[in-house]
Amino acid sequence: MTQIHLPDKVQYIIAALESAGYEAYAVGGCVRDSLLDRTPSDWDVTTSARPQQVKEIFRHTIDTGIQHGTVTVMLDREGFEVTTYRIDGEYEDSRHPKEVVFTANLIEDLKRRDFTINAFAYNDRSGVVDAFGGMDDLDKGIIRCVGAAAERFGEDALRMLRAVRFSAQLGFAIAEETKAAIRELAPNLQNISSERIQAELVKLLLSDHPDYMRDAYELGITGVVLPELDAAFETAQHNPHHQYTVGEHLMQSLLHTRADRSLRIAALLHDIGKPVTRTTDEEGIDHFHGHAEVSERMAVDILKRLKFDNDTIDKVQKYVRYHDYKPEPDARAVRRAINKIGEAYFPQVMELRRADTLAQSSYQRTEKLAHIDEIIRLYTDIMAQNQCISLKTLEMTGNDLIALGVPRGKRIGEILNQLLDEVLQNPENNVHEYLLEKAKQML
Repeated sequence: MTQIHLPDKVQYIIAALESAGYEAYAVGGCVRDSLLDRTPSDWDVTTSARPQQVKEIFRHTIDTGIQHGTVTVMLDREGFEVTTYRIDGEYEDSRHPKEVVFTANLIEDLKRRDFTINAFAYNDRSGVVDAFGGMDDLDKGIIRCVGAAAERFGEDALRMLRAVRFSAQLGFAIAEETKAAIRELAPNLQNISSERIQAELVKLLLSDHPDYMRDAYELGITGVVLPELDAAFETAQHNPHHQYTVGEHLMQSLLHTRADRSLRIAALLHDIGKPVTRTTDEEGIDHFHGHAEVSERMAVDILKRLKFDNDTIDKVQKYVRYHDYKPEPDARAVRRAINKIGEAYFPQVMELRRADTLAQSSYQRTEKLAHIDEIIRLYTDIMAQNQCISLKTLEMTGNDLIALGVPRGKRIGEILNQLLDEVLQNPENNVHEYLLEKAKQML
C-alpha cells in the first residue's frame, strides 16, 4: 500500500473526525503532489461528517463555504478546508450547481472532481483511494477528465483552462478526448469571471512550461479569453531578425524569461501590437514600426480587462514600453536610459530585451547580446558608484532653490531638471556647491 506522509495537523483533523465516527481523507491536489514528490501548497480534507458536525468537533472554525459543505478548521492560525462528501446538482451557468446534495459515499464525491489525477483520496487506514485510473494517468503523464469530459466542462467551464494549466505545471499531455471536448466547449469560457481566468493564466505563465499557452491557442481557449494572442499566432514575420510568427516568438520569449509574475506577463504581451502595425515593403520584408507603443496600450487594456492589480499593470506597462529601447553602450547614455526608464524597472527591461533577442533568429544575435551585456555592465558600475540618475539623488532640492529666491512653481522643476541633465552628463558635478553656483547662473 502506497504511503504518504501527512502533516501532523492533517493527521490530527482526520483522527478527530474518525474518533467521532466519521470517515475522513486528505483529498485532491495535495495527494497528487505527494505522489509526484512535489510539496503541496495546501491540504484539503473531505469527510462524511456534515458541516455542523465538523463545527462541533473542532474549537475554531470559519464558515468559508458552508452552503457547499466547506468549513475551514483553524489550528494554530493555519487553516484547513474540510468539505463534506457531496453530489452536485445540475449546472446552469458553466460554473454553479443549482443545488448541492450531501452524501455518505466517498466515491460519489470523487466522481464530481475535474481530472483523474485530482480525484485521489488518502488516509493511513485505506491508503490511496483511486477509483478513476488516476495512478495510471500519473504514470503516463496524462491530463484526463473524470468520466465524460463534456460533462465535467459543462459543470465548470474554467476546467478547460485548468487542463492546460495542469499540463504546463506538470509537463503532462492532455488526453485526446479531453482536447476534443475543449475544442467544442471553449466558447463557454465567456461565462467565467475575469478574476478566475486571470488566476489560471498566471499559474500557467509561472509554470515550468509557460509556452504551453500555445495549447490554449490551438484548443480555442485564447480565442475567448485572449483573442489578441490568436492574431499574434496568425501574423508572420518575414524579416531577417525573426524566424517565427509573432505568437511563436512570444512563446519562445517566455522560455527565456525567469518565473517572475510581471516579467512573464510582459514577455507574453511585449509584441502583442505587431499584428496591427505590420507593413510589408517592396522587397517583401515585414516591418512593425511603433509596435512597442501599440503593444503597451494593448497590454494595459488586456490587463485591465482581466482585472489585474495596478502594481502589475504599472510594471508590465514599463517593461513593454521600453523592451525595444536600445541606448548606446556608453555611461552617459546608460545614465539617461536609467533615468528615462526608472531605476526600479531598468534591470527587468534588460532581462526582457535579452529574452526577446534569444527568441529571434540567429541574425546578428551575438552582436545584440554583446550590446545588452555591455549595457548591463555599465548599469552595474553606475549603481555601484552611487551615481546620480534621478532627482531624488541630486545634491540640490527645491528648498535650496526657494532659499535662493526662486518662487514656488514650475520654475523650480525646470531648474532642477536642467541641473539633473548636467549631472547625468557629468556625474562628478553632483556636488552641492557646484550645483548652487549653476543654479545662481540660471536666475
